[in-house]
Amino acid sequence: MFENLTDKLSAIFETLTKRGALKEADVDAALSEVRVALLDADVALPVAKDFIAAVRERAVGQEVLRSVTPGQMVVKIVNDELVNMLGTDDGGINLVGNPPVAILMVGLQGSGKTTTSAKLGLRLTSREKKKVLLASLDIYRPAAQQQLATLGEQTGVRCLPSVLGEQPVAIAKRAMQMARLEAFDVVILDTAGRLHIDTELMAEVAQVRDAAEPVETLLVADAMTGQDSVNLAREFNEKVGVTGIVLTRVDGDARGGAALSMRSVAGCPVKLMGTGETMEALETFNAERIAGSILGMGDIVGLVEKAQQVVEEEDAERMAKKMLKGQFTLEDMAEQLAQVKKMGSLEGLLSMMPGAQKMKNQIAEADIDDKLLGRQEAIIRSMTVKERRNPKIIKASRRKRIAAGSGTSVQEVNKLLKQFLQISSMMKKAGKMGKRGLMSAMGGAMGGRMGGGMMPGGPRFG
Repeated sequence: MFENLTDKLSAIFETLTKRGALKEADVDAALSEVRVALLDADVALPVAKDFIAAVRERAVGQEVLRSVTPGQMVVKIVNDELVNMLGTDDGGINLVGNPPVAILMVGLQGSGKTTTSAKLGLRLTSREKKKVLLASLDIYRPAAQQQLATLGEQTGVRCLPSVLGEQPVAIAKRAMQMARLEAFDVVILDTAGRLHIDTELMAEVAQVRDAAEPVETLLVADAMTGQDSVNLAREFNEKVGVTGIVLTRVDGDARGGAALSMRSVAGCPVKLMGTGETMEALETFNAERIAGSILGMGDIVGLVEKAQQVVEEEDAERMAKKMLKGQFTLEDMAEQLAQVKKMGSLEGLLSMMPGAQKMKNQIAEADIDDKLLGRQEAIIRSMTVKERRNPKIIKASRRKRIAAGSGTSVQEVNKLLKQFLQISSMMKKAGKMGKRGLMSAMGGAMGGRMGGGMMPGGPRFG
């Protein structure tokens, strides 16, 4: 979501780092451009001013200006201050207390509160091994309670049965009572939203808060709404008391400034962010990684975490042993394609690679999209078992049959087979060198020419 800001900052710092020496005037000129870039990205004016002042205080010192690489030191200072702005707080959800503990979800209508409640329920169930109860307190929006119940069924998280005519405070009390009787660890209370903040909404949320005594009150805010999100955070924090913020639609084409401003303005940390439409697409907000992403440094840690969520350790070890023996097959390649699809959109994964912003044009020219993975997977699935295990037998007539069966072209089949041969050859060479060779090959796939494999032994695009 910080694409435009990243582009502008990258251009500013590229000019700065190319200079062998810097004067105070050079730093001031660069920071003036940074200030404009922040404001264009919807960062609140007071936050932008404080940020620039903090960076300048550190950047114009003799230690920086007279250093061997002053430009790089300024970038490091900007990175540090970005982390401070975003918050060094632990992004984890507080679950400390006698169970069942309550988590109160608040926000405006349309912010993604109900979907986020279900995502959080799944996250706490699968990662924290907690027994979670979902409860919808939205009696105003048509089918709101049914929506949460449906999401609960999809994620396997229990949902409080609705009772016709029951009011929000009564629903909250019944949810807590049921949780106590059935030994739930956590109760997630999805409150009603409004199109805008009003006294009635705040009063109702405050009453629910007093009844449930939540350990967390999470404000769900749409990252696409810019400065309105900042004002929203201030209002809710002043009138209800917010302990954390969840940003939704972070994967959208937003300016991103709201995320940079919220902690400073509202006085509470951004804890989680919704990064996609799937129920698993809810991630911890990590200031250091977000700052690195904004400055074009990528998020390799986040990429590895995504991989760990979809790849079992035993499967990874098995695949590594096959690679070391030079036994990588098209069946293995299909498995890798499926794993990459589970990790999220290709655009999102590529954006986490260091230097991805500088390769935007190459990515666009390579025409890499999620449909490409589906087509490549379909090609492999259209092969016989014998063909997948011995691609050398796939001659012209077989390629025509495979293309027809997968709904693709012979050219696409040829391209995939060529990619497979490249990967297979790379893995055989790595196998002769042992595990160190495998690591080298993996590094080549990740950092080589545009279109490198997204996972060890993964497909090469382009």
